[in-house]
This record gives sequence, C-alpha cells and structure tokens, in this order.
Amino acid sequence: MAEDAAGGTGRRRRGAIDVFRYLDYRAYLADYYQAKKPRGFSYRAFSRLAGLGAPNYLKLVINAQRNLTPAMAARFAEACGLRGEAARYFAQLVVFNQAGSAEARAEAYGRLMAFARCRRGHKLELAQAAYHSTWYLPAVRELVASPQFREDPEWIAQVLWPSVRPTEAKQALDTLLELGLLRRDPRGRLRQQSSVVSTGPETMGMHIANYHAEMMRRATASMELIPAASRDISALTFCVGPGGFERLKRRVQAFRRELIEMVEEEPDRGQVVQLNLQLFPLSHLVRRRSDGGNASGEDQ
Repeated sequence: MAEDAAGGTGRRRRGAIDVFRYLDYRAYLADYYQAKKPRGFSYRAFSRLAGLGAPNYLKLVINAQRNLTPAMAARFAEACGLRGEAARYFAQLVVFNQAGSAEARAEAYGRLMAFARCRRGHKLELAQAAYHSTWYLPAVRELVASPQFREDPEWIAQVLWPSVRPTEAKQALDTLLELGLLRRDPRGRLRQQSSVVSTGPETMGMHIANYHAEMMRRATASMELIPAASRDISALTFCVGPGGFERLKRRVQAFRRELIEMVEEEPDRGQVVQLNLQLFPLSHLVRRRSDGGNASGEDQ
C-alpha cells in the first residue's frame, strides 16, 4: 500500500540550461541568470535585452512577485535566446505555471507533453501522470500482494472489476516497474517495493487531484456495478465547534494509519478494495460575536 508524497525542486541542473528540462519557468529563469551572472550578466542587462523599464523585473518574476502575460513571456523568451520550438515551450510553461484552475492546469500540461523534447526529459513525470489518472494501476499494484497473483495480463484484466483490456494490464505492470513501485525478486517474481510515488511540486497537485477524482468516480460507479452486500457507501453531515474540524481531521488520519497497519498483517490477501474518505467544509466557519450573536468567519 503506497501513499503519495511530494519531492523534488521543480528544476533540472544537469548539463546545459535546457528549457525543455523544466516544469517551472521561474526555476528556469533563476538557473539561466545564475549561469550568466559570472560573466557580468545582471538584472539590468536582462531588462535592456527584454525592453523592460524596471531594472529588477526579472528578479521580481523569479521571486513570484510578478507574473508574465503572453506578450511578456515572448519578450522573456527572446531575451533568454530562445527561438522557435524552445520559445513556444517557454510560453506554454508560463501558462502551465500560472493556470488558475485544475482543468486549465491539466490542459496546459498536456500541451507541454506534446513537445517531444519535453517527453524525453520528463519520462518519469509522464509515468506518474499515468499512475494518478488511471484507477487500475494502484489496484494492480495491490493485486501483486495476493498469493494467487499471476503475471498474466489476460488474468489481471479479468480479475479487475470492472475488467480492463489485457494491453492496459500489461501497460500497468510496465508503469509500476518504471516507477519502482514493483520489483522482481531473485526468482523473477513481482513484488511490491516499499517506495512512494514522488512528484515535483509543479505536477504533484494536478496528478493527485486527478487520482482522487478518478477514485471518486469509481465509488459512484460501484453503486450501479456492485451489489449492496459487497459495498458500503455512507455519508455524514454534522456541525462542529471551535477546533472540531482539526480534531476530526487528526482522527481520520490516525484511522487511515491504523487501517494500513491492519492490512499489512492480512494473512491471505485475495481481493483489492478501495476506501475513500472525504472530510471537507460545507460552510464557512461561523464565529460567536462578543454581543452573543454570530459572525461569519474564514474557511477552515
């Protein structure tokens, strides 16, 4: 059983400053500036190249104190010596980093991965995207823990509920091996690896959101596909007092850890199940006023 964790810096420092190795345009600009700085390059010099009035505009952008408009992104790309495909990639990188919604972010990420040089530099990110957007990859990983597991895509495809295509089952195994979530023991049998799926900060939020959205869709589908005796779907709606939300959150987290420990001690694993726990506010926090009335406060 694996939980998702975030790691990385969002930048790549190996070799030359190659914009296609970045998923954070601010990190690219910072590395570009640091690489040029020993040769007398300055923020003021960059501003002259980009035709900017403020001598420290690059510094403000790197520090996330300013965003870039499409027109400004084009000027920045030109000042960095980016041309053609590289300049277009930088412009899309700006759109990706500054996207205001999960949908816009996912759409921009897809456009980034349309660049062949980006795909070559971010093979792991592509595999992670597949893991978090496809419900059956975590299921296949857990199925490997069963003594009855067979490394046969046709068998895996039929055991999953609902079933998938054998080609999808084979791709799932390949992706899990690539991510290091499965490994082969000395006898060549597949085993779970005690590692987590780690993504950089620029992709983590998007991939995790896709993962949870997909699992909630599976929960919805189970109400039609799976008999009531084989599932348990319920919901609670209640009102809590000061600190109540945090107490509930801590209890849910402790419960999740307890379940992980319990499952690890299962003597004969034979079925993969999914448990979704969602705890979130349905209202603003209403704080009591000093005059005895109520006042609406900020979200928890």
